Parts: sequence; structure tokens; C-alpha cells
Amino acid sequence: MSVRFNHTIVLSRDREASARFLAGVLGLEAGEPAGKFLPVATANGVTLDFATVDHDIPPQHYAFLVSEEEFDAVLARLVADRVPIQADPPGRHPRRINRDDGGRGVYFLDPSGHAIEAFTRPYGTDPSSPLNGVTEEVPGAV
Repeated sequence: MSVRFNHTIVLSRDREASARFLAGVLGLEAGEPAGKFLPVATANGVTLDFATVDHDIPPQHYAFLVSEEEFDAVLARLVADRVPIQADPPGRHPRRINRDDGGRGVYFLDPSGHAIEAFTRPYGTDPSSPLNGVTEEVPGAV
């Protein structure tokens, strides 16, 4: 059998809020609770199992490869919900998206402070396109 990534546990302050936030932004569904976990499954079968904890949570990074059409929908939901966005992880380019590798990408935080990334082209797809180079402003973004 080949090795495949199956699931990860996402620690959160409120599993309902975090799972429903991510599912809503990405156009996915939160599943039925399974014990202390609330799952959100992606199209390739990987599940993010959200769990509420009552201790400090170190921020993690979760990246999602989406189609151009899905990116348009993700970005529209972020802008409509007034979720702050940025083009780069450190936040030097707020209210913007990046054009890395000839695609588009955006970063934002979930309710527990995890860094979420949605992007349309895998890194290294276009070596002539520098990372964190070109950005474009998003009208209405906060």
C-alpha cells in the first residue's frame, strides 16, 4: 500500500466555530461529531478533525489547493464575511492576494488563530514566477 495522508487533529478554542468557519469559507460541509472531534473532509479524502481544548494553542498552518473557480468563491466569501486577508504569511501585504507560480493565493486566520492558505497553483509550478513577488489588491477586502 502506498502511504497516504488521512487526517489531522486541529486544536481549537471552539470546534463548532472553527470547523464551520473553515467549511463555510472553503465551500465544504462539517460532518457529524465523532466523539470529541468534528470532521471537515476535503475532496481528496483528508479529514481535519476539530477538537476543543482549554489550553493555549500554538498556531498551525493549513494550506488548500483549489481550482480557479473555487478560489473565486473562497475569496468572495472572505470579502463578504469581512475576514481580513493578506497575500503573504507575515502579513506585509494586507487586503491583497498573491500571484505566485502564475496562480493566485490568499492567507487568513481561523477563529483559533491558525493560518489558512488557499492557492491555485502548487509551489514550483512556474519557476519563473518569484514567491511573494506580485500581489494584487482585492476591492472590499479588510
